[in-house]
Amino acid sequence: MQREEQEYEFLYKIVLIGDSGVGKTNLLERLAHSRFNTGTKSTIGVEFDTKCFTVDGRKIKAQIWDTAGQERYRAITSAYYRGAAGAIVVYDITRKDSFESARTQWIKQLKENADSNIVISLVGNKTDLVGKREISLQEAREAADVGGFQLTETSARSDVNVKEAFQTLIEQIFRASTKEKIAKTKKVSLKDDDTVSKGMWCC
Repeated sequence: MQREEQEYEFLYKIVLIGDSGVGKTNLLERLAHSRFNTGTKSTIGVEFDTKCFTVDGRKIKAQIWDTAGQERYRAITSAYYRGAAGAIVVYDITRKDSFESARTQWIKQLKENADSNIVISLVGNKTDLVGKREISLQEAREAADVGGFQLTETSARSDVNVKEAFQTLIEQIFRASTKEKIAKTKKVSLKDDDTVSKGMWCC
C-alpha cells in the first residue's frame, strides 16, 4: 500500500449492497484498482478495499466493504452495517427486479441494522448496456427523491461516473459529520454559558 493511502484525517466505513450480479465487486475494483474483470464471480461473504479522497482539502480514507448480495448470505452481512457512515445501494439498470430489491429490501435492511444517520446513495450500474435498460433514469430519480438519496448511474466496465459516485457520497458524509460536530459544540457552549450564569447568580 502506498504511503499516501496511509495518511488520512478521517476514516469512513462504506458498505456496498445490492442483489448478486449487479456489479458491486466490479465497481470497487474499478475504483480502487482501475480495472474491470469480465470473469468476476459472485462475492462469497464480505471483502473490503480502501481508497483515499480529498474533501475541502482534508484527506479522507474510505474503507469500502463489498457485501455479498445472494439471499443466503444476507443474515451474515447485516452485522457489517454497524459503524458504517455511508452505504451505496447498487442495482442493475437492465434488471427491474434488482431495482425493486434495492429500494425495498436493501433499504429496509439498512434502516434496521445501520446507524440512523447513515448517508445512503442509490447507484444504477451497467449503463454500457443502455439498450437493455429496464429502469428509466426518471423512475430511478423519483425513487431516490422519495427516499432522500443521491442517485448516480454508472458503468464499471466503461469507467463512467464510478469515482464520482463515491466522491459525492464521501462529501455528503463529511459535511453531515461536520454539521453534527458544530451542533454538538454549540450545545456544549450553551451548557457552559448556563453554568457560568448560574454561578454568577449564586454569588
